[in-house]
Amino acid sequence: MKSAVSINLSSQPFRRDRPILIAAIAASAVLAGLLAFQVSVAWIQRGDAADARAAVERTRKQLQTISAEQAKLEATLRLPENAEALNYSLFLNELLLRKGISWTRIFSDLEAVMPHNVRLVAVRPQVDLTNQIRLDMTVASQTTEPVVNLLMKLESSPRFGATSVTTWLPPSQAEPLFRYRVNVNYAPQI
Repeated sequence: MKSAVSINLSSQPFRRDRPILIAAIAASAVLAGLLAFQVSVAWIQRGDAADARAAVERTRKQLQTISAEQAKLEATLRLPENAEALNYSLFLNELLLRKGISWTRIFSDLEAVMPHNVRLVAVRPQVDLTNQIRLDMTVASQTTEPVVNLLMKLESSPRFGATSVTTWLPPSQAEPLFRYRVNVNYAPQI
């Protein structure tokens, strides 16, 4: 009887390591390629960051130059001998801004949103410190619904903005209509 016992007399038995070695070499090659890609991306970004820092520095220097020039001009304007000319200049600029408001355009834009059963009693355009035009209007109607409709049309219009009702008066014997005082932002088309 023969026994089926295999005996290996070598000091290091045979193993099948070739697939593991090939997989390790392939993984090493992929990782080396990824490392080279990461290094190149970092190098490119380093150059871009240096360009951005240089551009920021140039812009900062220009801003400092302009700020110094503006401070110098403002100091000249604030001198006591120039105060009268400055005040007169500010007055003229404000007057020109107020005169630049077109009544025809205001009424045309209001006509586009005003319901037929709402009366425009008064309108006063005002210019605030940021040169925004605000209309202070008094409107009247027999019921409240048309005025609510007007407010919704004003807020949805591209020419008008946020509206607020400051006061309202109910009908009386002297005045048979509801009266509302409405403030609305106005941006005329230029």
